[in-house]
Amino acid sequence: MRVLLPHDEREDVTLRPAATAKVWLGVGQNHETVAVPGVALGRHDVLVAIELSTVCGSDVHTVSGHRTAPAPLVLGHESVGRIIAVGEGGVEDAEGQTLRIGDRVVWSVTVSCGTCDRCAAGVGQKCRALAKYGHERIEPRWELTGGFATHAHLRAGTTIVRVPEALPAATLAPASCATATAWAAIQRGSRTHELEGARVLVLGAGLVGLSAVAIAADAGAAVTVVDPSAERRAFAERFGASALAAPVDTADIVIEASGHAVADALAAADVAGHVILVGSVFPAAPVGMDAESVVRRLLTISGVHNYTGHDLAGAAAFLGGRGRGYPFDEVVGAQYALDDVDAALAAASAPGAPLRIAVNPR
Repeated sequence: MRVLLPHDEREDVTLRPAATAKVWLGVGQNHETVAVPGVALGRHDVLVAIELSTVCGSDVHTVSGHRTAPAPLVLGHESVGRIIAVGEGGVEDAEGQTLRIGDRVVWSVTVSCGTCDRCAAGVGQKCRALAKYGHERIEPRWELTGGFATHAHLRAGTTIVRVPEALPAATLAPASCATATAWAAIQRGSRTHELEGARVLVLGAGLVGLSAVAIAADAGAAVTVVDPSAERRAFAERFGASALAAPVDTADIVIEASGHAVADALAAADVAGHVILVGSVFPAAPVGMDAESVVRRLLTISGVHNYTGHDLAGAAAFLGGRGRGYPFDEVVGAQYALDDVDAALAAASAPGAPLRIAVNPR
């Protein structure tokens, strides 16, 4: 259970004009606008004015009814913004540096307590008291819970990363989901294989897959990506991969980033290979596994869901450094006004949609 501080331990921040958030009420219903004239910041909370948010596949799954979510809900968890208020006690970024009003930042999708057994074990993304931006029912004194809004109220326990002013918002917004998840997947693979010279196979050329391609290729891996879309295969080559329509060889590290090719991922791993499942984040039919084959090939199978604060910091540093050499700024297609969030979600779910559609609250 999340604990809210008593009102007298919070700092009231009045917003003029009022913040606005687009609230999802359920499958088949249009979003409604909620005005939030002020927020009550707890200790170490932060208020951010959102610069840009992008529509993740999980947002599309939610509005289409393919995954359950509490309503009313402010969707959106891929955002970049600027700090406009800081709660009592201040707040530090992922590197331990004090954050200040005016800093441009991205933030983790998760809010963790930092003290439970899971947080102590280094898996704060599975905190016993976990909250997630874009996934929580709005509640009194925490209405600005998602990215489809003009502002976000970041709770204590959120990893916040300062980002460069020069990087496009379209590059930075997906960092808090797609890029950080890809970073976590590659780091997981590096536990069993040296990336330099490793054969890495990525199944699925969505944004998580393409991000994994770039991160692995930049580390010296020989990367192949598999995707049925010729357009996405061509784009993947610009991220450092050889692109195929179907797997043709085995690999040391296999990253399943689509959620639709788990059996192919298991089959493609070489002896002592590492299969990392990333894309299976929606309900799907169970996948059969030949346990004897897994045992005889000495396979490691890992699941990556969300990421740690270190992963977000690593992903943001990559985008601001060597990642500038890859076309991350081209992954976002059309930008929609906040009032047109329903049209943005429809565009993101359309056949042949770009990797990301953006929602611009400004």
